[in-house]
Amino acid sequence: MAEGKNLAEKQRLSAGLYFIATPIGAARDITLRALDILASADVLAAEDTRTLRHLMEIHGIPLGDRPLVAYHEHNNDSALPRLLRAMAEGKAVAYASEAGTPLISDPGFQLGRGAIAEGLQVLSAPGASAVLCALTVSGLPSDRFLFAGFPPATKSARETFLRELAQLQATLILYESPKRVSGLLLDMCEVLGEGRKAVVCRELTKRFEEVSRGSLAELAVAFDGRAVKGEIVVLVDRAPEQQADAATVEQALDQALTHMTMKDAAAAVAQAYGLPRRDVYQLALKRAGT
Repeated sequence: MAEGKNLAEKQRLSAGLYFIATPIGAARDITLRALDILASADVLAAEDTRTLRHLMEIHGIPLGDRPLVAYHEHNNDSALPRLLRAMAEGKAVAYASEAGTPLISDPGFQLGRGAIAEGLQVLSAPGASAVLCALTVSGLPSDRFLFAGFPPATKSARETFLRELAQLQATLILYESPKRVSGLLLDMCEVLGEGRKAVVCRELTKRFEEVSRGSLAELAVAFDGRAVKGEIVVLVDRAPEQQADAATVEQALDQALTHMTMKDAAAAVAQAYGLPRRDVYQLALKRAGT
């Protein structure tokens, strides 16, 4: 049980907030520095205190008489002042995510922002992240990517959400409930196009880890009617560069100019069709008669 027994070292920590990334599956996917902080902090906080207690037990870190504070979106009004007060009194507060890196689909954002607003020290002990883990094994371009979080639950809102992402020149990364992954893939086929390359990662770093790769159409068929369990990350390749004739570009520019500034309209059309921004801006000047 005690895989990392005696690895953590008691050390003196300065006052402030320490964000600690925790494993997304395998308990050994935690850094030695994170274990040291867990062993040394004056106050411990976590979205799920049971998960943190279990992780500390595995690695042989005693809680002792230190406070262990539950901090989540439902108790922010009471827990946040308590934690900020502890830091102001010179104590080191360690906040551990339930799984992965704090603030990534995690309630720690308000805690971090509150500490910064009070002029308190905020540090991070980086580690596991489902976003980066999924990107690493996906085989999709990693030079530019966007983590878009959880898509809306309803179909209409989800389609609107996807349309806003459709033309981004970046690999898209989303979290999704296993119960809704099939619906998400079908909507992606409609909005993003069936031929777009995509990857569905399930239970990363865990015993039943699975990575499914293919076109959106292939993945939609593979997950249709399938009972899916576990944590899901969906990745989609960037939008293909659009080739357009002059008339199409002019039409898009005219439409953009109805609700955007000239500069913003030129930037949007240039990005959508893979054209030099300067050239599109010059065209916008001509279209506006300037």
